[in-house]
Amino acid sequence: MAITTAHKLLTDSWTEHVEIVETAVRRFRADHAPDNECQVVLFEMAHDPQLHVNVTHKHLTKGVPGWAGPGNLPAGFVHNRTFSEAQPAGRIVRHVRDMVFAEAV
Repeated sequence: MAITTAHKLLTDSWTEHVEIVETAVRRFRADHAPDNECQVVLFEMAHDPQLHVNVTHKHLTKGVPGWAGPGNLPAGFVHNRTFSEAQPAGRIVRHVRDMVFAEAV
């Protein structure tokens, strides 16, 4: 199934991290695609220095430590989490990967 990404950045402070994460997510498909369509959205919010990440699956998944949710949206079930600038991009990739490949309920 498809794993897609999108980003909505307000500044340049997260650009490098987001590029690394999006490149890694594209490679996830080559590893083994989940049988649960998934969208990863990376974004900033005004007056908040953290990177916000939403992972939305078409079907409900089990929770993953550190992720809030699930929220129920028309597109599926969303989990979210934030990251501080102190976290290296590789660590963010690992956390996103864990949520993308979360086990279906």
